[in-house]
Amino acid sequence: MEFLLYPLAFALLLGVLVAFHEYGHFVVARMSGVHVLRFSIGFGKPLFSWVDSKGTEFTLAMIPLGGFVSMYDERDPLTSPATSPELEGAVGYTSLTPYWRIAIALAGPFANFLLAILIYWLLFFAGSVQYAPMSTAPGEGSLLHSSGMQSSVQVLRVDETPVTGWQDIALALTKRLGDSGDLTLAVVELDSGVEREVAVPISDWLKGDDDPDIFGSLGLFPSILPVVGRVVEDSQAERAGLEQGDWIVAVDGKPVTYWSDWVQEIERSPNTPLILSLIRSGTQYELRATPDVRTVEVAVNPQEGAENSVTSAVEQGFLGVGPVVIEVEYPLVEALQKGVDETLGKTALTFSMITKMFSGAVSANTLVGPVGIAKIAGQSAKSGWRTFFGIMALMSISLAVLNLLPVPMLDGGHVVFILAEIVRGKPVSEGIQSAALQGGLFLVALMFIFVTFNDLSRLI
Repeated sequence: MEFLLYPLAFALLLGVLVAFHEYGHFVVARMSGVHVLRFSIGFGKPLFSWVDSKGTEFTLAMIPLGGFVSMYDERDPLTSPATSPELEGAVGYTSLTPYWRIAIALAGPFANFLLAILIYWLLFFAGSVQYAPMSTAPGEGSLLHSSGMQSSVQVLRVDETPVTGWQDIALALTKRLGDSGDLTLAVVELDSGVEREVAVPISDWLKGDDDPDIFGSLGLFPSILPVVGRVVEDSQAERAGLEQGDWIVAVDGKPVTYWSDWVQEIERSPNTPLILSLIRSGTQYELRATPDVRTVEVAVNPQEGAENSVTSAVEQGFLGVGPVVIEVEYPLVEALQKGVDETLGKTALTFSMITKMFSGAVSANTLVGPVGIAKIAGQSAKSGWRTFFGIMALMSISLAVLNLLPVPMLDGGHVVFILAEIVRGKPVSEGIQSAALQGGLFLVALMFIFVTFNDLSRLI
């Protein structure tokens, strides 16, 4: 049933974003006094609809790629009091002041910004545990190696931005796409335990790349390294003298690179003394540790494709250590402030990426469409509710920013027309508005085709 996860996650993600956006328009429209004819989530044939006491039809339609709030307009001959008696005395959209119309237009993007704040507030208050962002030593010829970094490291900051995980690092590096100058990483070198800053000279960094490899181009390789982050009390690890921060480099003379290598050596050695080679604050040590024995049940399929499985009891070694993790959690009020800050930061990043896209510093091929969003939604849902809601907040910001662009058909385009009306003292002619709306519709359709082509190209 996993194949259903992607369309269901897509429908939930986009449905929530669109519902919040349109509800923003709806609430302010009701506040202005204008009569709302229809509130629709989706386009096309209605799947479900009902009419409230004020005569507004609420609709859930077949095509879940947007929505709309339709308001009574005195200029529309199809919705006049003569054909619809319930409109007798109703307030029309064009009779509103320009400032009310601007408020209605901006209410949709504002609702999406508010949704992002609420989600980030929840995430910061609920807290998260992430593996510390560590990387193996950069390869020869990479930007970091050429800048003097030759050890495995834990990343602390990118430029002036503190980071707690690889997602933070990815967003901080994304800000620098197409830039020139110095990109600064603050790191702790695992072989010395020393914190230092590495200035990486970049010039038009990854400018115009369709699929920019922001980690690989620098020489960063996200990894869970065999660095002890936790020692269980009264465990064999504690008795052997292991301490938090110890970097295990070999077991019985066999090099280990990743945490999984280290765990495998422990598990396959119950009640067997091991010589652990490690580095602690720049000094090499050797310790002897004997893993305890624990019995675990392992599922065994009699043959490939069998529906029923049997279990077998297996003895494994257990030492009592855990990797380095970073716990992020804030009290209620501070979490709200963090939610606002996170939304403002992501909004600035989104505007920056759009600007760089128009200048050519960032390739337009990095844009994703419905297929790409469905893939992202499904993958994030598989990763857990925190990841899914984080993606929802980020896309809510993207939807808000997109609608603020001064393009006819979008909210920003409506605001431009209304501002022109305020300056001129009279509305822009219907002919100009109609032509602009048709042009805007063409641009939006062209963009939809382009991003869908991008999505399909990635799949192929």
